[in-house]
Amino acid sequence: MSKEALCIIYGGKSAEHDVSILTAQNVLNAIDKGRYHIDIIYITNDGQWKKMNNITDEISDIETLRIDDVPTSDISTMLTQSSQGGRYDAVFPLLHGPNGEDGTIQGLFEVLDIPYVGNGVLAASSSMDKLVMKQLFAHRGLPQLPYVSFLRSEYEKYRKNIIKLVHDKLEFPVFVKPANLGSSVGISKCEDEAALIKGIEEAFQFDRKLVIEQGVDAREIEVAVLGNDYPETTWPGEVVKDVAFYDYKSKYKDGKVKLAIPADLDQEVQMTLRNMAVEAFKATDCSGLLRADFFVTADNQIYINETNAMPGFTAYSMYPKLWENMGVSYSELITKLIDLAKARYEDKQKNKHRID
Repeated sequence: MSKEALCIIYGGKSAEHDVSILTAQNVLNAIDKGRYHIDIIYITNDGQWKKMNNITDEISDIETLRIDDVPTSDISTMLTQSSQGGRYDAVFPLLHGPNGEDGTIQGLFEVLDIPYVGNGVLAASSSMDKLVMKQLFAHRGLPQLPYVSFLRSEYEKYRKNIIKLVHDKLEFPVFVKPANLGSSVGISKCEDEAALIKGIEEAFQFDRKLVIEQGVDAREIEVAVLGNDYPETTWPGEVVKDVAFYDYKSKYKDGKVKLAIPADLDQEVQMTLRNMAVEAFKATDCSGLLRADFFVTADNQIYINETNAMPGFTAYSMYPKLWENMGVSYSELITKLIDLAKARYEDKQKNKHRID
């Protein structure tokens, strides 16, 4: 029996480039190579696509995934022609941030008619843009903390008015976030106006649109969602921090964040969180996977913070660990996601493309 043809894509033009490479190493070492014939595509920081065929060995040195000695060829050919012969059964994008999880590359897959793992164009783009995400959550009736949002051009023209707006609508501390980025890149916790201005300037280095959110004294709880039309959820997990703010450095470099799985919460609160995670999944028309992030206060008030349509996916990330707690291993989770991608593709083939 021939193996299924799979192409794993990683890297990308994003501040989260290195996280993507680390994820690719983890997935390549865990995936069932007896079932899949695996080609890989590395997208460099400047957007060049480099392909390597038939990956069979364990990746012990992550630097070997920074492919630089392979010429770039036609992208559509790379994505549609497996080194095994024929088309890919699925492609698996392990890309974070802009040009990866924001719907852009998903649109390319759609145009090329390729089954792909994870969320579609609408779900990816709306989950990537924190402002659009919040508006969809509000429409679904999900409770959120107060926030303001504005563009770089607006801030440059109306700086004093915007700072006043933050003072009028929010209380310190506040969190300043680029609207279209993940992994806590460009995010600042601000305790006063001076820190606020510095945080805004920092965030605008990564995006033209910002969201500033009200801080809250609460636990950070996360729920993993898996499926297509009938998604399943995990019991919640908690991000336990040895630092004041869970930033990129503490997430990926310092090891100052621990995961408590399952979270120590009342049963009723846990079920509410799981139900809200499904509502969030449906609000943005997700498929495949989603991680829903919440705040839970001491008196069990729940606020949805955000969702991540391509959550951290190393073997030690919250999303796989939550499923491991449910009895699904990392390797099995990868297989489930590939199967969900193929099922969604087959379902879409039922749509008519012409009028009889």
